[in-house]
Amino acid sequence: MVEPQYDVIVIGGGPGGATAATLVAQRGHQVLLLERSENPRFKIGESLMPATYWTLQRLGMLPKLKASHFPRKYSVQFYSKSGKASAPFYFSETDPEESSQTWQVLRSEFDALLLDNAREHGVEVRRGATVRDVLFDGERAAGVRADFGGEGQRELSCRVVVDASGQSAILGRKLGLRQPDPELRKAAVFSHFRGALRDPGIDEGATLVIYARDGVSWFWHIPLPEDKVSVGVVGSIDALITDRAGDPQLILDEEIAHCAEIQRRVAGAHQLFPAQVTRDFSYRSSRIAGDGWVLVGDAFGFLDPIYSSGVFLALKSGELAADSVNDALAAGEVTAARLGAHGPRFLAGMEAMRKLVYAFYEPQFSFAQFLRRFPDTRLDLIHLLTGNVFRSSNGLFESMGQMARLPAEARLETDPAAAAGGGT
Repeated sequence: MVEPQYDVIVIGGGPGGATAATLVAQRGHQVLLLERSENPRFKIGESLMPATYWTLQRLGMLPKLKASHFPRKYSVQFYSKSGKASAPFYFSETDPEESSQTWQVLRSEFDALLLDNAREHGVEVRRGATVRDVLFDGERAAGVRADFGGEGQRELSCRVVVDASGQSAILGRKLGLRQPDPELRKAAVFSHFRGALRDPGIDEGATLVIYARDGVSWFWHIPLPEDKVSVGVVGSIDALITDRAGDPQLILDEEIAHCAEIQRRVAGAHQLFPAQVTRDFSYRSSRIAGDGWVLVGDAFGFLDPIYSSGVFLALKSGELAADSVNDALAAGEVTAARLGAHGPRFLAGMEAMRKLVYAFYEPQFSFAQFLRRFPDTRLDLIHLLTGNVFRSSNGLFESMGQMARLPAEARLETDPAAAAGGGT
């Protein structure tokens, strides 16, 4: 048998891929990371959750972030359909330590820092390398076929393939694993503004979630470095895109005109680039791992951006997958069971966030009313808003279920025969 060229090949250099690659390389394994973009790219998903602190600590990233120009984020605040602002949810209410604050990041810079950090920990990083296919030896992933630009295509072998290819979801699409959430068919239209209004003091870096006056759509307002603010509107695909004419910029302008608070904040600000669109972004895969492969970050699934959980879930899935990969390599058993050992725990945390998303979109639900009726749940709610999703909710969702329709529990398929038979 030919010896594999690498222990692990990671497809994709975003937060999930960089995290998995770094933590596997820290154990002395030979890791190759293939990233298709030649240079750091603009992305949304700019607001971190405080619970990213612990993964960033393991990566050795905290000194880099503390020295960065990224604004500090201490809270999140919601504006109701009537335009009334809630009291800020300060993360320090559940965690008075340093880990209660986080950052608002420019993703091109943040992702580049993560890749540089991966190199520092021994990962071989290749930019401009596009993975065309994952190669299988029977039912086991055994390597990749990648296009290296001027160097042409090459086939590379490994013991484990980590698919962190984002919404391209190379393995998810190849194996038919991707399952969209039919209740969360949303779209977002967004841009950056320079000179938009920010709140003073400790609230300057807060994420704001602001309903438009019709209650059909909502805005994010995320302060960034260099006097920039990320502003985006989210709504159903039908309401935001399909049922109206016009280009993305017209849609953004019309939605801002329906939201007095966003109007107030961007009045006099300069928009830095034409509005962009992303859509239909809530989905997950029916499996998280198979023999010789594991899914990480958006390649496994993505949730609506309402609670800024995207980067947190990517980092955490990369961390947990790395632990499973390291254990599998140590045991010499790169099986689905070994590589997916973290799957149920990770999915449980992702499902906790999904329940919050469903509650937010319930027409008659509001957090202000919920907390007036169930005041004892405030700290449990803040735990979830910080990303502390792997602890007991202490009855939070039982209470929330009395005021909102929550989704049924999801589960993972564990064997190829079940996966071939369809969804759960």
